[in-house]
Amino acid sequence: MAHETILVIDDEPAIVQVIAERLHREGFQVSTAATGAAALAAATGAARPPDLLILDLMLPDVDGLDLLRSLRQAGSSVPVVILTARDDDVDVIVGLELGADDYLVKPFNPRELTARIRAVLRRRAEALALAARLAGLEAQVQGASAAVPERTVPQPAAPELHPSTPPVSAEGLQFDPPARQAWYGGHLLDLRLREYDLLLFLAQHRGQVVSRTTLLDQVWGCDEFIDDRTVDVHIHRLRQKLAEIDPRADLIQTERGIGYRLAE
Repeated sequence: MAHETILVIDDEPAIVQVIAERLHREGFQVSTAATGAAALAAATGAARPPDLLILDLMLPDVDGLDLLRSLRQAGSSVPVVILTARDDDVDVIVGLELGADDYLVKPFNPRELTARIRAVLRRRAEALALAARLAGLEAQVQGASAAVPERTVPQPAAPELHPSTPPVSAEGLQFDPPARQAWYGGHLLDLRLREYDLLLFLAQHRGQVVSRTTLLDQVWGCDEFIDDRTVDVHIHRLRQKLAEIDPRADLIQTERGIGYRLAE
């Protein structure tokens, strides 16, 4: 089995050499790119894309954050470890919000970089294995459902709430809390449990900036061992589902370095 390929994106030859030599000793295959354009081509245009990117934020032709944004917009989910010489925490926070998996500040210890790379790859492998198991279970359920005679199930209409039920609505959203269902533009949203709770909480506080910590406490509770990245992943899924109904939807807005807000 071939070892993982790491793409090192940095325009400083000395740093690239140190990283490449260390990764080679650890059994990784290494490719390099000195510009954003070369990195984008290597990450999205290669027959076999790299398994992980090491991304310097200060590149000669493009800001590293813009490159990361372009990668995610192009549909690439390759893990990314950011390297930065900047001392501004905002850049790191924005990078994590854009989908980076970890970061190191220059100067760094090559051994620590290797350890972080292995940790990111391990989490990636575990997530893919879990997704495969869930897909297998879903296929089994669908197979069992196919054996049942098909019948037409009408899509439930947007609710007419009982007068005693406080109405919750915002920017085309409408909720039926007793049924735990939500509509957008008259279309029923296919939401998971936490996605519904998260969207409802944002709607109940529409116009307010809600921190990730508050969302973790109020939506997930303190008993679950999760981190801020969980909130970002669920927000991303909600945005995708809203965009399926209205591609121009911009309901959930990011407040850099703080959290999220539902537009009024």
